[in-house]
Parts: sequence; C-alpha cells; structure tokens
Amino acid sequence: MQRSLISAVLRHRVVRPSYATRSLSSSKIFPSADAAVTDIQDGAKLLVGGFGLCGIPENLINALVKSGPKNLTAVSNNAGVDDAGLGQLLQTKQIKRMISSYVGENKNFERQYLTGELEVELTPQGTLAERLRAGGAGIPGFYTRTGYGTYVHQGGNVIKYGPKGAAENDVEIQSKPRESREFDGRNYILEEAITGDYSLIKAWKADTMGNLVFKSTARNFNPDVARAGKICIAEVEEIVEAGELDPNEIHLPGIYVQRVVKGPSYEKRIEKRTVSKPASSDDKASAGGGTRERIVRKAAEELKDGMYVNLGIGMPTMASNFIEPGVQIVLQSENGLLGIGPFPTEENVCPDTINAGKETVTMIKGSSLFSSSESFAMIRGSHVDVTILGALQVAQDGSLANW
Repeated sequence: MQRSLISAVLRHRVVRPSYATRSLSSSKIFPSADAAVTDIQDGAKLLVGGFGLCGIPENLINALVKSGPKNLTAVSNNAGVDDAGLGQLLQTKQIKRMISSYVGENKNFERQYLTGELEVELTPQGTLAERLRAGGAGIPGFYTRTGYGTYVHQGGNVIKYGPKGAAENDVEIQSKPRESREFDGRNYILEEAITGDYSLIKAWKADTMGNLVFKSTARNFNPDVARAGKICIAEVEEIVEAGELDPNEIHLPGIYVQRVVKGPSYEKRIEKRTVSKPASSDDKASAGGGTRERIVRKAAEELKDGMYVNLGIGMPTMASNFIEPGVQIVLQSENGLLGIGPFPTEENVCPDTINAGKETVTMIKGSSLFSSSESFAMIRGSHVDVTILGALQVAQDGSLANW
C-alpha cells in the first residue's frame, strides 16, 4: 500500500518537470508586438493594464488596431483618451463591451455608451482591482462593503442603451442585483472574480524567463491583470538574460507570463504635466479666497500629525497645501504610491510617476510602490487614517452623489 502510494506520487511528479522543461526550452521572447497578438480572435476577452496613459501596453494596442479583431470585451481601469491607449480600439469600434471603473477623459467612450453603441460595466476601482486579483488567485468571488445600498448592489446600472440612446432613456441591458450578506453587523455584497483570455501588460524590464520589474507607478493594475489572464503578453523596455535580475527585486514571477516582446519605442504621453513653480504674489493673495479654497482649508483641518492620508482627485489634492505648520502626513495614491512628494521641476518630470489625478509627482524619502490591489487593500483594511473625497453633493447621512 505504502509502496504503491509512493509510486503514484513519483509518476505524478515526473509529468510536471518534463512539461516545465518543454515550456522553458521554447522561448517566451517574441520578435514583435504583431507576432505576439496574432492569435487574438474576434470575441476575445482582454485584460489590459495601465492607469490612464501611465503603464499602458502601447505597442500591443497598436498591433491590435492593425490586426483588427472585433467584438472584444476589454477589462481595464479606463480606456485611455480618444486617440491613445484603448481609445484607439474604441475609435475603430473593435470593442463591444468595456468593464472599467470610470469613463475618464475619453469623449468617444462617453458618446458610444450614451448612444447605445458600446456596452459598459462600471465597477468601483478598488473592487475592479480585487476582482482581477481574485481571478488570478483562483478565488471565484469575495464580499466587500463597497457599493452596498447603491445601484451596484441593487442592480439597474445601465450597461447598454438601445438605439434611441440615453436621451430617450432607451435601456437595453441593465446590471443584475448582487447577493448581500451580513458579517459582524456590517453589510457586504458579493463580487465575482474576473479572468480573461489574454492579459496585455507593460513592464520596465524582463528576463528571458519572463520575470518582470515595473517602474514607479506604472505598476498600477499591471500585476493584477497579468495573473488573471490565460495568456499574459508583456511588452517591456529592456530584456536581459535569466539571472541578471536580482530575485529579491522581481515584482512578477515569470510563471504568470507566457509572451514577452520588447517595444521598439514608447511615446509615454503625460495626461497632466504638472510642475512646481515659485509662488507669485498673485498666488499668495488669492490663497485664502473663494469657495473651493475655503472647503479645502476646512478639510485640511482634519489632518493630524503622523496620519496616512488618501486624497481623491480634484479639490482634495489641494488639501496638502493647507496643512497646519508642524503637521507631517504621508499621502497615499490608489494607483500604487505611498509617500507622494511635491510636483516635480520641469527637468525632473517622469511619465511613470503620477498620482491618482494623472498629475506628475515626485516621491519623498521612505516612499513605497505597489500594485492597485495592494493599494485598495490598505484602504479597505482600514490602514489609511483619512480619505478626502470630492463629490457633487452629500446627504445628511453621508451618502455621496457624483457626476
């Protein structure tokens, strides 16, 4: 009995090394982005890394525009802008459905959705990151407090408008209600994991084994996206031989990566090139005036020494300018940065280092970088002391409405 059990285990183990040997002997390195995406067919589900235009797989997207697969489902935090990133695939109408956290700075995305040309599943950003992380980890679903009591929970979000569009409230497809459950007196909703046929990601360096290193906040959704796809295609700026990367510094192990291609060039467009400049007398004179400034100043009074603070986009990003003297805080950005510094000088602008508002920033001493799912785990796990959000309206019970 014991001998037969050992024999069965050995027979099982023999298979895996031979499979691994075959896989590694056939190189993961592809000669071009065109070659790397050549088998992506109509109707494929694509998971695409990036945050705005930071850390997007530029060359792989360009190759898909040329190869022309249609009726794609694209899962990404957003769809770039009209003429860059996934915005290009929207222009060519190759995308049938977008699963993303927001429309972003993409007028064509907005127009196609409101006129019924495009299906859109809007998902809270942290939930999207965790759905991808769960998919890559083989976890079919999870409970989260985010969205409880909203259309996300109750259903009714418009996924697709009919031919008459939003103007006539012609709704063709709506989101379905989420299952809810109570844990320790708090309400949660069930979110399902996301997986896909292909993951398209951008990294800084790779070795021939497919191990990856990301640069600054260009990491964002890329590791989470990579793990959740059946076939992960990574475009990189540099490829080195196996053993040249320090194992301690590898961000994504090669087991998750099937194809690697070196991009021939990178535009790395910056959505909001924000630089520091000396304060003028006009700036100082206007610092205390205006409704927006008064709101921000009041919010800044909530920030105490030693706090970890997340600032939402828009007005909240101004709060750090009005902190009381002697108060030191650590700013967290949900695209994967803890320890945001001031805006860079013109000569120090880095397109790979941005905040959640897509503004170019710097890092302070002691900063750390991580993926989007890790960033939202900090928030969801109550490790961040204060979050300041921007909103259109707020109710007495704290409910927020935005636009």
